[in-house]
Amino acid sequence: MTAPRDDARHTAGDGTHLVATRHGLGRLTGDGDVELLDLPYADVAALLRAGAGLAPARAAAVRRRLPLDALAGDVVAPLGGTPAVWGVGLNYHCKARTTGRPLPTQPVLYLKSPNAGSGPDDTVPLPTSVSAQSDYEGEVALVIGARMHHTPAERAWAHVAGITAANDLTCRDVMVASGSPTLAKSFPGFGALGASVLGLDAVADRDAIGVRTTVNGELRQQASTADLIFPVPDLLAWISRYVVLEPGDVVLTGTPTGTGQDRGCFLSPGDLVEVTVAGVLPLRTRFRAETPAQAAGTPAAQAGTPAATAEPDPLPGDARPSPPLRTESLMP
Repeated sequence: MTAPRDDARHTAGDGTHLVATRHGLGRLTGDGDVELLDLPYADVAALLRAGAGLAPARAAAVRRRLPLDALAGDVVAPLGGTPAVWGVGLNYHCKARTTGRPLPTQPVLYLKSPNAGSGPDDTVPLPTSVSAQSDYEGEVALVIGARMHHTPAERAWAHVAGITAANDLTCRDVMVASGSPTLAKSFPGFGALGASVLGLDAVADRDAIGVRTTVNGELRQQASTADLIFPVPDLLAWISRYVVLEPGDVVLTGTPTGTGQDRGCFLSPGDLVEVTVAGVLPLRTRFRAETPAQAAGTPAAQAGTPAATAEPDPLPGDARPSPPLRTESLMP
């Protein structure tokens, strides 16, 4: 029998801080600029699937350097091509205290549909035709950088490329009625990730990564991963006992207390939710009412967000749009 592969040769904890834009991958600098890189990858997930972690982004030549503000509206989901997003149920002690639920003895896991993804500053429709309880869940998301299978906890961090922010949106009433977290969490846009990916070596304290959520500017959640019931190494080791985690996959670490369910108030059209994870650009998601066409399931109404499909505008100072991304190396 072939031994399980435990490949951490290409760890990506190199301090790189990346954004995906409609003009290609960008590397954030310490002074607030973005260096657009000469790389053929559409987003960070595609870069990681190439097998060398974040190292190519650190070494890549710079095509153009711009202030981050100059790319307003052009920053897109950094992990838009992610095929697997794993989530975990109750995983914060503070959440257990708020709800009065007993501490779980093992992680309770679920998958989100890859078709549920959204990115920074996207507007997400609330599925009011089937739910009156759409809720936010600010979370620290782990981005896998090297393949994991039967990986022990003491080696788990070596397989993490970096971190990002997540809003693990959930229809509470759908979860109760269906008994399915996957169904309740996989509506279009309900898998918000971004706005950047911070390399692991740039994380100040990997055992206490802060997460903060506001709704319309009001603080709703604030905690750190030091309060996790199942710390990151144990969580990753548990998942990899059963499934293979590939580069570019995402693991959500759970949400702390302060959700709409805890407060008895759910999302409404016009709300703005901002999730901030230590060192990562804020993830902002706006919400609007579901249109009649979306409620009826009209195919055209289910199309992707404009940020994911629109032709890039010219960069500041350019006379014509940037050339299209090279995509040949995205093939398996």
